[in-house]
Amino acid sequence: MAFVTTKQHKLHNAGADMKIRVEIDEQAQTDEVIIRCKSLTDEVAQIQKAVSDLIAEKKRIVFYKGDAAYYFPLDEILFFETDADGICAHTKDDIYKIHYRLYELEELLPGYFLRISKSAILNIRKIYAIDRNLSSASIVSFQNTYKKVYVSRRYYKPLKDRLEERG
Repeated sequence: MAFVTTKQHKLHNAGADMKIRVEIDEQAQTDEVIIRCKSLTDEVAQIQKAVSDLIAEKKRIVFYKGDAAYYFPLDEILFFETDADGICAHTKDDIYKIHYRLYELEELLPGYFLRISKSAILNIRKIYAIDRNLSSASIVSFQNTYKKVYVSRRYYKPLKDRLEERG
């Protein structure tokens, strides 16, 4: 029989009660997070997203420049974009190659990354300004760097919505 330890906490938020229970099972093969709820409320969806982002944040992407491999937090990335040689990851000061395709990155990256064109994925936490152009792509600027990336018209509204959600 597996040894299970349970720790419970009760949260009170705006009149609604929520319990958080952690069970430690020494026989478990993998960790599992289960969210049990009466209905999928905005609060529950935010908790699910936060847990998913935390898990995704722990995944490591290896960045390459020349013969060197680099390991640094995803939060340092401004955006990913395709070029003739593959996928580039842009930080404020440098450009690195990665060994993924954009559709693979969309699945792998935390929720604060968002596709903004057929050829780019953006870290919405790093946006400083958006220069909106109604007839073509808008331009996203970042603080303390000359780098910019284009948001296609098709992806502008989802980006704007995500930025407004962020508050």
